[in-house]
Amino acid sequence: MLSAILAHAPALQTVVPLIAAPLCVLFGRRHLAWAITLAASLISALFAAYLLAQTLDGSVISYELGGWAPPLGIEYRIDAVNAFVLFIVASVGALVALYARESIEQEIDPALHVYFYTAFLLCLTGLLGVTITGDAFNVFVFLEISSLSTYTLVALGAGRDQRALTAAYNYLIMGTIGATFFVIGIGFLYMLTGTLNMADLAERIAALGDNRTLRIAFVFIFVGIGLKLAMFPLHLWLPNAYSYAPSVVSVFLAATATKVAVYVMLRFLFTVFGFDYGFQAATLQTIVVPLAVIAMFASSIVAIFQSDLKRMLAYSSVAQIGYILLGISLLNKPGLTAGIIHLFNHAVIKGALFMAVGAFVYRIGSSRIEDLRGIGKQMPWMAAAFVAAGLGLIGVPLTAGFISKWYLIQATLDEGAWWLALLIVGSSLLAVIYVWRVVEAMYLAAPVQDAPVKKAPWSMIVPTWIMVLASLYFGINTELTGKAASTAADLLIQATQIEKAPETVPGAPAAGE
Repeated sequence: MLSAILAHAPALQTVVPLIAAPLCVLFGRRHLAWAITLAASLISALFAAYLLAQTLDGSVISYELGGWAPPLGIEYRIDAVNAFVLFIVASVGALVALYARESIEQEIDPALHVYFYTAFLLCLTGLLGVTITGDAFNVFVFLEISSLSTYTLVALGAGRDQRALTAAYNYLIMGTIGATFFVIGIGFLYMLTGTLNMADLAERIAALGDNRTLRIAFVFIFVGIGLKLAMFPLHLWLPNAYSYAPSVVSVFLAATATKVAVYVMLRFLFTVFGFDYGFQAATLQTIVVPLAVIAMFASSIVAIFQSDLKRMLAYSSVAQIGYILLGISLLNKPGLTAGIIHLFNHAVIKGALFMAVGAFVYRIGSSRIEDLRGIGKQMPWMAAAFVAAGLGLIGVPLTAGFISKWYLIQATLDEGAWWLALLIVGSSLLAVIYVWRVVEAMYLAAPVQDAPVKKAPWSMIVPTWIMVLASLYFGINTELTGKAASTAADLLIQATQIEKAPETVPGAPAAGE
């Protein structure tokens, strides 16, 4: 029985939350809706863990939907690259579902709770579907499922702050533009090749060689995904969306949405397009590398001057995306490994930070740094969680964030770009400033609350500390994350012509110099 179920694990990965979503509305009871959401997300997390275990050795799982063989039929294709992302999304989804019950009590009207759980499950379905599918148009379909539900989730923050409606509207506009660019690029690829299966696309594109239509398709897809992953300077939707959404929504989006978009970029850049011509490599190395460095510094500097903690963490996320894109753009195995590891590490760290902020909002009704003065003594568990996760964000040794940046610095040095290594260290020091501002307010300032503040509920403390302990554990024991990221990087490299590409990182000496 179990083996028969596991044989359909790829399909059940998305089917379970998809079926659970309308059940939340049909039953109409908010506590039952929460139980359904928690059960569905836990089942998805178990399936994701199983698929990751099956692909860590480099194996590839191909699942034919409806018995129609690819490329005519839709295929779910799982390897170490997307299995790792599936595990991130599903695991975070399960922890967020546990955290959500208490978190939404004061931020969302109780009459809307069932709709929150429905939208959350649809968003989870979309993100998992984007990650697991092997069909390019299916990526667009699932991307829209996740996006439309995300706009709803952000708008639910209007109960606490009406600006959530404007943030959701801006997110909708930017997201729609990104999706339009993406689907136009897919249309160009279909016009050129007559197929939508990504593995088949890769073979046919390799046979085509370089041509103008292929370049146009690449640009449309790259810009579309760039908007979705908040690549600087296409990030303008992100700060308001994270700041005004309900706290639990900020947790989920910060830990999953941009990570899935980065995965889509990885999949198209390396698997579909490949690097058998210089246009892509030149785009990454001459455009993305400088933009990533600017994001690392500009967003961190802006974060320093924010008065709201959620907004500060939102700008920090833009900077962290810069680190990920920098690793990818180096076009070597250490860089890819660093980028993929940081997908996981940043999801864990930023999830823990936003969970801690959500607990502060739950107890004092504010995320302003000024209002958190003295909270460290009154909410010791959550304040300590914020400090521990903040150390990971900075990249202090023995935290997961340090591992990411260590790999990234190694990758830059392998390319001879020592100046990039110095910039990585310099931008990390900026994180010390804005994290310390919060620590100083929590522990060294006099309390502003007249009455004692109660501790956060255990249903919020437990998932937060699971995230924090994961950050510490994977900063000490890197066997799982290192192996998964290394295997994923190997698979991406094997699908490309990277090792034959003559380009180097801007500023690095050419071969023979």
